[in-house]
Amino acid sequence: MATIFTKIVNGDIPAYKVAEDEKYLAFLDIFPVAKGHVLVIPKKEVDYIFDLEDEIFTGLQLFAKRVALGLKKAIQCKKVGVLVLGLEVPHSHIHLVPMQNESDLLNFSKKKKFTPDEFNELAQLISKNID
Repeated sequence: MATIFTKIVNGDIPAYKVAEDEKYLAFLDIFPVAKGHVLVIPKKEVDYIFDLEDEIFTGLQLFAKRVALGLKKAIQCKKVGVLVLGLEVPHSHIHLVPMQNESDLLNFSKKKKFTPDEFNELAQLISKNID
């Protein structure tokens, strides 16, 4: 059975996409811990990030770097934090979280809420800042 992320890749579920190529996809987390919280995934469904083929794994990291650099341009923050959890959805993914301090990344119990219009505006802002 396909994961929710595979359903997003296949277009079965909508997402606020910020970047995409033939192998990877980046989209806004709909339960963000900070404004601009992005998930970066390989389109190939593999549960555990360290089970990815080396080429896919390194490509994912480089794709995430491009997204993070654009995210930092779009959202005022000190740094973009990187976190790999992967227990909620069995599809490898990287969290990119704009941070003012470490608690912005470490406190997943205080998720933010945005309207669909706010998500669309945010996705477009980040997208146009990715080189």
